[in-house]
Amino acid sequence: MVARHETHPSTSAGAGPAEFRAAVESMRRAALRPEVFCEEMPAPQRIAPWSAALSGDVTVDEDDVGTGRLILLHDPAGNDAWDGTFRCVAYARADIDPELGADPMLAAVGWSWLTEALEAHGAPFHTASGSVTCVTTESFGTMADEPRSAQVEIRASWTPVADDDGGLDMTAHVEAWGELMCTAVGLPPVPEGVTAIPSRRGQRGT
Repeated sequence: MVARHETHPSTSAGAGPAEFRAAVESMRRAALRPEVFCEEMPAPQRIAPWSAALSGDVTVDEDDVGTGRLILLHDPAGNDAWDGTFRCVAYARADIDPELGADPMLAAVGWSWLTEALEAHGAPFHTASGSVTCVTTESFGTMADEPRSAQVEIRASWTPVADDDGGLDMTAHVEAWGELMCTAVGLPPVPEGVTAIPSRRGQRGT
């Protein structure tokens, strides 16, 4: 299912150099799972000369179980820290089982969700960095009846590989970000050739 979008006047996605506009247009071609509702959002203006951003929510049985953002940055002059002219910045947060939240290996596994998703979708990248935070909440006293809860947050950035002419196809990178959010909330992979039944939230904005 193709991502749904709403354009905000404050975003710079419709301006900028030709290679940036083409990269933003390729973001709009990404096909995401029906559990993911995706739309354009205002992008940060001070990190790079040009930027565009997407927000995403994962809904299962009409419950919001995960959320995320993906920002594309572009500096035509290049950036030494990026080792390139483009940079992807991603965020994903998901509710998880409290028992899973106590697993000391969760952070490393959470990072592998990102790298494996990029590789699986054929999204070439380098110079990746980020962090994985696991938070478990347990209530006491008069709130002792509240159930335990846990969340995982993944913050990452990477440099997408452009073609020899400096152009960048962001489709696979957006799809990998969508898969990261779905994996984080525990959705099973959709078998090849099978289309999942859309949720009501997933249909919003079509």
